[in-house]
Amino acid sequence: MQQTSKPSPMTQIWHIVSMIPEGKVCSYGKVADLAGLPGRARYVSKALKAAPNELKLPWHRVINSQGKISFAEHSEPFIEQMQRLRSEEIIVNRGKVKLSEYEWRPDMATLVLSMPF
Repeated sequence: MQQTSKPSPMTQIWHIVSMIPEGKVCSYGKVADLAGLPGRARYVSKALKAAPNELKLPWHRVINSQGKISFAEHSEPFIEQMQRLRSEEIIVNRGKVKLSEYEWRPDMATLVLSMPF
């Protein structure tokens, strides 16, 4: 019986981020949890920085657990993330998104059927 290898933690994170639909956001911690890496929110940030450009991940849909953009306010990445979110009709007020309205809450069936791991 051949055993299949589990994808790397970064690959698992990239897969979850790729699933976040337009108009929704997800926190670093929730991405980690959904990728099977509880408590590894900071690793999600590292994985996003290391992602190859050709993956075209919707990195801008990942925010912190308070609903805030994590880049320094008024920095180039902060402005880019805010603009990308707004282009998806997500209301961003002073770098903050209302999680009660925009947080991605995938159902279990969606997750289980789409996970390669």
